[in-house]
Amino acid sequence: MDLSPLLLSVKVAVISTTIVFVLGVLFAHLFAKRQFFGKTIIESLFLLPLVLPPTVVGFGLLILFGKKGWIGSWLLETFDIQIVFTWTAAVIASVVVSFPLMYQSAAAAFDRLDNRLEDAARTMGASEWRVFRTITFPLAWPGLLAGLVLSFARGLGEFGATLMLAGYIPGKTDTIPMAIYFAVEAGKMEKATFWVVIITALGFSTILWLNWWSKRNLRRFTSEKR
Repeated sequence: MDLSPLLLSVKVAVISTTIVFVLGVLFAHLFAKRQFFGKTIIESLFLLPLVLPPTVVGFGLLILFGKKGWIGSWLLETFDIQIVFTWTAAVIASVVVSFPLMYQSAAAAFDRLDNRLEDAARTMGASEWRVFRTITFPLAWPGLLAGLVLSFARGLGEFGATLMLAGYIPGKTDTIPMAIYFAVEAGKMEKATFWVVIITALGFSTILWLNWWSKRNLRRFTSEKR
């Protein structure tokens, strides 16, 4: 059995999750406990991929990154870089559909923080970067980790937007969801079943670990409070 779909899926999920984690933490921290005109509109745009059909998200990405798209045509003409029908397109699709999960988790984690701890550090002369690195980030880490894991699982199973932007090219853009769909289309049920089992096991393991880790830390927190 060719394992390239597994390797590509993990590669896309790892890269997209890394990008999503950085962007999610950055924007969530920037927006945390700050009010400004247009904040609600921007946050609604961030979360829009959660409620839109993946094919609609993929169509929007195609408008942006297609050969005749706003960004895609510029990249092609200026740098001779093509986005569509490449594994990079799969990464972009995964980033867009999983970003809302990371942003929501990070925003909730930062909102729950006690500002007095950060303010105390500032009064002692700590820079904003040091406050974030030594207080904000460690205290928010449980929520950030939850968003990280969920984003990875979402990126691993992304199909609709990826199909629209990356297409299906064996050995190049054939992630596990793609392999399942086209195996069924070709009547190769054994192959489809194999990949269904693999991605189900990966997804279940990810969620199982997150639940175990959350409950363990909750028990430890409860015991410390006593």
